[in-house]
Amino acid sequence: MASRLNPYLNFNGSTRQALEFYASVFGGDLTLTTFADMGAQGSPDADRIMHGLLETAAGFTIMAADVTSDMSYQPPAGFAVSISGDDAGALRDYWQKLSAGGTVTMPLAKQAWGDEFGMCADQFGVPWMVNISQPQ
Repeated sequence: MASRLNPYLNFNGSTRQALEFYASVFGGDLTLTTFADMGAQGSPDADRIMHGLLETAAGFTIMAADVTSDMSYQPPAGFAVSISGDDAGALRDYWQKLSAGGTVTMPLAKQAWGDEFGMCADQFGVPWMVNISQPQ
């Protein structure tokens, strides 16, 4: 298998909901493994997600997990998940879905460099950047 780079997001008990939301945004195949699935049936974290994987037809991969109850949770900071390309229809659709229920920090609009660009944090607090490049 070739190497790949993808985000691995952490949540505090909401990984299932977040990955189901991302599957509704991007489509794809979602696999969720709980701590109970891996032998921790009696633990307070049994229903939390130990590992989640979303793989889409567009080639996107998002992985995520819940922190355990004995770990401190740190909300996302200092990064953004970036989606870019020239499929304006698909990218605008992603933007609409990701920003709905979240916080828009920069509306999706034409920018000085000629592309459409916007930034938001989705309803789970994950920051996103969407860039729609113009046809060359």
